[in-house]
Amino acid sequence: MNISTRQRDIIDILRRDGFASIDALADHFAVTPQTVRRDVNNLSDANLVRRRHGGVEYAGEPGMNLSYDSRQVTNIAAKHAISLHVAQLIPDGASILIGIGSTLELLALNLVDHRNLTIITNNLNVAMALGNNTGNRIVIPGGTLRLPDRDLISPDAEAMFHNYKADFGIFGVGGIEPDGTLTDFDHREVALRQAITRNCRNSILVADQSKFGRPAPAKGGHITDPDIIVVDQMPGEVFTTLFERTDILDRLQIAKSEVLK
Repeated sequence: MNISTRQRDIIDILRRDGFASIDALADHFAVTPQTVRRDVNNLSDANLVRRRHGGVEYAGEPGMNLSYDSRQVTNIAAKHAISLHVAQLIPDGASILIGIGSTLELLALNLVDHRNLTIITNNLNVAMALGNNTGNRIVIPGGTLRLPDRDLISPDAEAMFHNYKADFGIFGVGGIEPDGTLTDFDHREVALRQAITRNCRNSILVADQSKFGRPAPAKGGHITDPDIIVVDQMPGEVFTTLFERTDILDRLQIAKSEVLK
């Protein structure tokens, strides 16, 4: 499912507030209640929100991330474009630190034909996808699997990333603030992301448009930290000043939608 900008904004409002009436959402977006109901019906069919009498509520807890299954179908075309673009940057024989998230699972699927990769990851989805190529070496940490995300965000995972110096480190974020601050939904996710950044020769941030302006409570790092920033398109107007900076434009790569045709 590809959700619209308005539908994504509805999810963010509900994640922050927990519940909103149809009329309040219609007033906020300056559209008719019927338009909002169509949006809500689409989001409800994807299990991203729940309809309630008089309004709609977030399908998870306010201030928390969407479920992994929901993230797998959100902005899927943009994530495919980003993941294929990044896969084309990785040569055979590379060593890669890979973090958590649905875009990185797609990246792993686009790396399956690469040869002789060394993958260090706390993302079991990535490990299983790349494990289909027996020429790869895959390193994962111990600890308790976080479900349903199928990843590990333990101290062991952070220590694992610090034990390597990889050719590439690839990670996503929960959100990006208009001043460039990187955010996540758990401080442990921030620590793991920063461990990846510090222990690779080339760091790559992947971020589709849903991440720009998306609220997430745990902060750490800045959009200028990675060597490469891969997005599906330029972010909205509130980010114009930030993306006029040369130190960001020099890092920016836009994944072309043509790769999906």
